[in-house]
Amino acid sequence: MLFGESTPGDQAARLLHAAADAGINFFDSAEMYPVPQRAATQGASERILGSWLKHRRREDYVIATKATGPSGQMTWIRGGPHRLDATNITAALDGSLRRLQTDYIDLYQLHWPDRYVPMFGDIDYDPSAAYAATLLDEQLEALSAAVSAGKVRQVGLSNETAWGLMECCRLAKMRPRLAKVASLQNAYSLLCRTFDMALAECCHQEGIALLAYSPLAMGLLTGKYLAQDGGPPHARLNRYKGRYAEAESRYGPRPNARAAIEAYVRLAGDSGLSPVELAMRFVLSHPLVASAVIGATSVDQLMQQVHAASQGSLDPGIMARLDEIHQQFPNPTP
Repeated sequence: MLFGESTPGDQAARLLHAAADAGINFFDSAEMYPVPQRAATQGASERILGSWLKHRRREDYVIATKATGPSGQMTWIRGGPHRLDATNITAALDGSLRRLQTDYIDLYQLHWPDRYVPMFGDIDYDPSAAYAATLLDEQLEALSAAVSAGKVRQVGLSNETAWGLMECCRLAKMRPRLAKVASLQNAYSLLCRTFDMALAECCHQEGIALLAYSPLAMGLLTGKYLAQDGGPPHARLNRYKGRYAEAESRYGPRPNARAAIEAYVRLAGDSGLSPVELAMRFVLSHPLVASAVIGATSVDQLMQQVHAASQGSLDPGIMARLDEIHQQFPNPTP
């Protein structure tokens, strides 16, 4: 999601090579990337990934991307976009296929719902904020048509709620021609365990995998922002301060966030682990997590996360202590 913004093309290619050499075969992007989003760079992340992919064996990789949901702010993407109806889904998909230079996308996801839901830092549902939205039936019909046409292998949702996920499952059961949701890409980390409230049961009962994004809570769980000076100036939350509203609303200064991070970093040290290893292994210990969707701006950062992922599940004693901290500081970055 940073390819083409803070991570230029040549550096991105080095990261992709290093990831592939380390055994990583799943790469996730989105038509609105990179972030912070702006007209001049929109689509660059997919183009960079596509340029790298065309020199590899396509069948060796699982490529995922996402259609931008309604915002009204990104006027350079289909005028806002204002809706995520069949026309917009088709246009978004065809654009991603061109930028990725591929005939098909393994996993095509809706980036966020085309209806009001609390997200990106909000947790309380406000009925008065609801608005007329594209029916899920129409969205699933469009995604299913893409599967039938061979443009897409599997479909997924992102930043979705328990109701939205289960409604998609219900519709697919009622109409066998509709594609079944294969995955849910939502935030999951030591600082955001809201998935476990209701979505976990939904995914378990319906056989849907969680793709856990922001396992390091946009770098907060590395501990680098705990420094008295606020952390490195080139770190994302410092470099783009005032320009990245979605990140700041969720990962900016929030009640109990600093205290929670300090507690997790302290536990990592007491356990002989790096903060990165503790955070990554926590996420990958979850039985419903199929993959942790990581981000890195250097090969060193990437290798830290690859190493952490190779260490297996955390000791039950450490998990119990993590639960104690969570009970004290629940979900400070929802």
